[in-house]
Amino acid sequence: MQKSNFAAELAEHGSLVYVCEGDSMLPLLREKRDLLIIKPVQRRLRRFEIPLYRRDSGQYVLHRVLRVRKKDYILCGDNRLRMECGITDAQILGVLTAVVRDGKEYPLSGWRYWLYVYAYCGPKSLLGLLLCKEV
Repeated sequence: MQKSNFAAELAEHGSLVYVCEGDSMLPLLREKRDLLIIKPVQRRLRRFEIPLYRRDSGQYVLHRVLRVRKKDYILCGDNRLRMECGITDAQILGVLTAVVRDGKEYPLSGWRYWLYVYAYCGPKSLLGLLLCKEV
């Protein structure tokens, strides 16, 4: 599937399934091995959700929400230190709801997933408060 069809696929089928590209979400997502299941989102995102969004450059990215602000979000890949500030709802295509690994589907819920999120991402979200100014 062409990346330019992501929005059309979500609109037409109500979900998007594609193979993970890139290493920015390691160790949660494995490049060229995991299938990602993206669903449309009709509300403001919540802290620690993982949206698929489009940067102003046209690049599609899947990073975690570290902070929800009035008009935008602070996002960062689990395997990155650089945070992106100013990502708006207009840039969000959908949200990651599950990962298919080795033929088994893992929803992004449950105590093991949330233990990972708070242990791995909690301290980084505090850093986001200091580095990104309110928009």
